[in-house]
Amino acid sequence: MNAVGEPRTLADRPDDVRRTAETLAAGMDRAVLAFPLTPFDADGDLALDALRAYLDHQLAAEPGAVFAACGTGEFFSLAPADYEAVVRATVEHVAGRAPVVAGAGYGTRLAAEYARTAERAGADAVLLLPPYLVRGPQDGLVAHTAAVAAATRLPVIAYQRDQVAFTPEGLRALAAVPNVIGLKDGHGDLDRMQRLVRAVPEDFLFFNGVPTAELQARAYAATGIPAYSSAVHAFAPEIATAFFRAHSAGDTAAVDRLLDGFYIPWVRLRDQGTGYAVSLVKAAARMRAEAIGADVGPVRSPLAEPAPAHLAEAKRLLAAGLDLAARLAPAAPAAH
Repeated sequence: MNAVGEPRTLADRPDDVRRTAETLAAGMDRAVLAFPLTPFDADGDLALDALRAYLDHQLAAEPGAVFAACGTGEFFSLAPADYEAVVRATVEHVAGRAPVVAGAGYGTRLAAEYARTAERAGADAVLLLPPYLVRGPQDGLVAHTAAVAAATRLPVIAYQRDQVAFTPEGLRALAAVPNVIGLKDGHGDLDRMQRLVRAVPEDFLFFNGVPTAELQARAYAATGIPAYSSAVHAFAPEIATAFFRAHSAGDTAAVDRLLDGFYIPWVRLRDQGTGYAVSLVKAAARMRAEAIGADVGPVRSPLAEPAPAHLAEAKRLLAAGLDLAARLAPAAPAAH
C-alpha cells in the first residue's frame, strides 16, 4: 500500500473505487461522455417524465458515461430536492447501461452534502464542480477536494476551470486520496496539462472538458488525453458520435468536414451570447423535441433564452450538422 501522500495507482485503491474507475476508463476509450440537460416544464418545474424520455435518446448513442446534474444539466439552478430527484431518476432509468456520475459543488460542507446525496441516490461517481466564486490557494483547493472525497465512498473526479487550476504538486496530493480518481479540464492550457499528466500515475483519469471540446480534441489527444465530454451530445448525439468515430479512426478529412461545417460555426454562435453554453444547447434540444421524444423546456434564471436571430442560426447549423453526420454514418449492412 502506498505511503500517505504518495499518488495511488488503481491497484492501490479500494476494490469498489477501482472497479468504477476501470469502467469509466473503458467508457472513455470507446465513446463520448454525455452531459444531459435537465428538463423543466413551462413553469420551470422539474419534468421527470421528460427526463426519462430524453435519457432514452441519449442512451441510444451508447455514451461512455452519463454525467447527471452537472453544468449542462443546470446544477447551479437545482434545489437540493430537485438535485436528488434528477440523480435518482437518472440512475434508475439508465439502469446500468452506462456509469452515472453526479455533479456536486459549492463550498466544502455543502459540496460534501451533495456528494452524500449522490451516493444515496445510487450514482456511481461524483464530478466535483469548482467552488462558488472564491479563488482559493492551492492547499485550500486540495483540502476542499479531499474533504468532499472523504464524505463519500464514491469515486470523485475533480473539475478545474475558471478560478480552479491545480499544479502538478496539488494533483499529486489529490492522487494520493483513495477515491479521487481523475480530473476534468476546462481550461485548455495544454502546457499545464502536459505537466499534470506526467505528475500522476498513468491510470489516473483525465478528460477534456472545455466548452465544445471537439475543437481541441486533436490537441488534447496529442498530450495523451483522448477522452472528452460533449455538450453537442446533449442535443445531437448523432453529430457528436460522428465526430468521435472520425476522430478515433484518425479520419482527418471527416473531422475537418465536421469542424468546418458545424463545430466552428456553432462555437462562433455560442460566443455571441452570455450563458449560451447551456441556453443555446437547450434551445437546440427543444428544436428536436419530436426526434428526441421529449420537450426539455426552458432554462431557469439567471440564464435566459437566446435571441431570435441566434435561434434561427442555431436551427440552420443544426440541420447542416445532422446532414453531415448522416452522410458520414457507416453504411448499413446489405440484406441477404
